[in-house]
Amino acid sequence: MESSALVYVILTVVTVFLAFYVQSFVVCRENSTIGIRAEGNPEKDAQPYCGMTRARARSYVAEFAIFCLLTGVSACRIAVGNDYWVYRFNFRLIAQERHVSSEFGFNYIVKWMQQLFGYDNYLPIFALFSILTVWFFVRALHGQAVDYAFSLFLLMTGGYYFNSLNTVRYYLALAIAFYSMQYVLRREYGKFILWVLFGSIFHKSILLVIPAYIVMHVLSRVKLRKWHYAVGGLFILSLFFCQNIYREIVFYFYPYYRDSGFDTGNISWANVAKCAATLALCIICYKRSIKDNETNRFYFYLNLAALVVYPCGSFIPEISRVGYYMMGAQIFLIPAVLKDLPSGWFKKLCYAGVISAFTAYFVLLLRGMYATDIRLLPYLNWIFN
Repeated sequence: MESSALVYVILTVVTVFLAFYVQSFVVCRENSTIGIRAEGNPEKDAQPYCGMTRARARSYVAEFAIFCLLTGVSACRIAVGNDYWVYRFNFRLIAQERHVSSEFGFNYIVKWMQQLFGYDNYLPIFALFSILTVWFFVRALHGQAVDYAFSLFLLMTGGYYFNSLNTVRYYLALAIAFYSMQYVLRREYGKFILWVLFGSIFHKSILLVIPAYIVMHVLSRVKLRKWHYAVGGLFILSLFFCQNIYREIVFYFYPYYRDSGFDTGNISWANVAKCAATLALCIICYKRSIKDNETNRFYFYLNLAALVVYPCGSFIPEISRVGYYMMGAQIFLIPAVLKDLPSGWFKKLCYAGVISAFTAYFVLLLRGMYATDIRLLPYLNWIFN
């Protein structure tokens, strides 16, 4: 690796260090004993309230610093990503009102930005989408992480942030999907659907999460019966015997995927291994962390769904994009499971194992960033290059 890879390593180390100063806002909401009652209505339930303290102020400053660092590295890049110049070419086509395959929301914003900053001034456009993507990632952690630093570590080393420097539209949609999970958990399905619809104007694949997240949340709230297992088994069988139907559905929305470089049928064994290892950890800790915890069960079922989709749905072009919507729950699930373990050697061993595994994955990820179909390294930015 050459020196620019240190930018990504240092960014990961610094942001995770700052994250240790960020308090868990989830814990604050759930455990606060301070209540406010409506005046004149003593029967109204008290609402949790977390007052501003010096520690909480420091927490907000640290979180804002994390946002600025992540946004800065992403927004200031130039010629980073195998599709960077493809996007620039599409920006030109959009300005000329010619046909492009991207969604209307993305096209509208690109056209609006070019009206503000001038034709072919592509740097502000990339910067805007970087700001939006990082904002949704950070807000997802803010709303759901029970261990902010650990969740951020998994977000970084798992590649979600760094891959967002590539495939701009999809990773903005993915960040919105992560953010929308909290509304499913609160049973605010209307808000959830609205956020997903908003994300679909940038990448319509996010629409898959509406049935996926709602089904997994319903399963997390009920006691599973035989017919649930039967339906699940039929779905898995359909992935083997109804492949042509699924492919035609995909090609209806993405006709240019047919027989393209995306239509390879390859299985991401690395993602299968991550889902399987997470499942093993959850099984070990099931009674303590998952059995009676609706939130963790929701994340658990999403991870289980990803484990099914990756090997059984390899016939779907770009199956990793489908799987990421579900596998991404690991950044919330793993810290929550480990946090509930009793103090002792086993908890330390589990933490060490997860940190070692994701660090090793991060190293392999960095090594692969030089590939021509990824090209996230070497890192260049318009300030120094």
